[in-house]
Amino acid sequence: MRLKDLREDRDIPQREIANLLNIRQNTYSQYENGQRQIPIDALILLSEFYNTSVDYILEITDQKQPYPKNKSPRK
Repeated sequence: MRLKDLREDRDIPQREIANLLNIRQNTYSQYENGQRQIPIDALILLSEFYNTSVDYILEITDQKQPYPKNKSPRK
């Protein structure tokens, strides 16, 4: 996953991202290190925060730009 690279590119400490996700810093660290799977809702929130796609974070694509927004709201 590209979580660490995205965070470090913006010079954001892990604690700040953990606060965004409302989790402890060590839990977020485990997401970055692959020791724990990141929940889908947290992954979506981070893709919106970093203005990229979930696919980019998960290294499915190298295209950094996000997909166009869906016109209908998420449920």
